[in-house]
Amino acid sequence: MPAPQKPSRVFLFLQGPSSPIFAKIADRLEERGHICLRINLNAGDRIFWRRKNGHDYRGRDGDAWHEHVALFMDRHRVTDLVLLGEERPYHCIAVLAATRRGIEISVVEMGYLRPDWLTLERDGMSSNSHFPVDAGQIIRAAAILPEPDWKRRYSQSFLAEAGYDLLYNLPNVFLWFLYPHYRRHALFHPLAEYAGWIRRLAGGRKRKAEAAALIDNLLAGKTPFFVLPLQLQTDYQLRAHSPYNDQREAIDEVLLSFAGQAPDNALLVVKIHPLDNGLIDWRAHVNADAARLGIGERVHFLDGGNLNTLLGGCAGLITVNSTAGLHALQRGKPVKTLGAAIFDIAGLTDQATLDRFWGAPTPPDKDLRLAFLRLMAATIQVRGNFYSRSGTDAGAEAIAVRLHDRTVNQPGGFVDPPPRQRPAKISPRR
Repeated sequence: MPAPQKPSRVFLFLQGPSSPIFAKIADRLEERGHICLRINLNAGDRIFWRRKNGHDYRGRDGDAWHEHVALFMDRHRVTDLVLLGEERPYHCIAVLAATRRGIEISVVEMGYLRPDWLTLERDGMSSNSHFPVDAGQIIRAAAILPEPDWKRRYSQSFLAEAGYDLLYNLPNVFLWFLYPHYRRHALFHPLAEYAGWIRRLAGGRKRKAEAAALIDNLLAGKTPFFVLPLQLQTDYQLRAHSPYNDQREAIDEVLLSFAGQAPDNALLVVKIHPLDNGLIDWRAHVNADAARLGIGERVHFLDGGNLNTLLGGCAGLITVNSTAGLHALQRGKPVKTLGAAIFDIAGLTDQATLDRFWGAPTPPDKDLRLAFLRLMAATIQVRGNFYSRSGTDAGAEAIAVRLHDRTVNQPGGFVDPPPRQRPAKISPRR
């Protein structure tokens, strides 16, 4: 058992992923002499804590929650707040209370450098990120850092992820009366989402074959094509850190720009997110938009297939702020972002307008790209995952070490104030 090296602190955990990783982080922090508390907002929270120092909140959201969490922080002398998704309504309020008290805030999320990395950032992600945007600063900070170990270390299955999701959400549906005032942050009811996934699974084999054939044709041809990977409609990176109120607005803007400004021989491939629940008919929306704009023959909808294979032959990628943009940059492909993204940096992504991107997409500067990846891996990424035993063990240990040592965003991955602007919501172009 590691001996405490610093005075003990009090960590308050709020909602995390549907995974045992938050409880494992708490175990390791307590081994180092700290106190770990949790406020459970629903039955799923309670199931995934299953350890001491869990406190149930059954009151209302809004002002009542603000008063409760602020008093809780004062009463327990909380020094650190740990959560997933700082833009969730309950978390926004808790972050505000923590900020006013000088409490350190750490946000855990799926890794930017997937598949077996996790994100740990101070204060938040995207618009809230403190990661530097100055190219010279990034290159200088990364100069002393080694090349990351890119070999995949941990694997997780879709079945494990789905099982954990069911274990978290079904108790919230059927035991709602235990936390009668809890309000979900998700846009869709869990049972509706599960029904959508079941329908999609039923036709998965056919869609996979069709997607593979389309990708093969695109790669075999000589026609330039661009890729628009869709995000999940419920993704807070889309909802909170973009100018759009709905992903359909982003699709409309991209297709309108493509119709008017892209070279006549260029194609656009719109790829659905692999975890999409099917409750919105994205294919119908894209096809209707393309037909209305007279580009139906130049726009392809892709439901399945390997994104990395597709990226290998594309002329560029357009994204609101998906980590797919980072995967494209890793391959040296031009990327245009439409929202706030940690990788939207001059010299890394194309800084011209979307209308100009189609005709002259600019690839990332190689030196900046490599420095950015080294600095990100060293400061705000740890190895591990949310849904396997070995992955959660590794991730929990690495996160606990950084929290204990106060090395989140270090060395060189923190500037204050946050250098990115939150995009203002705009009306869709028509």
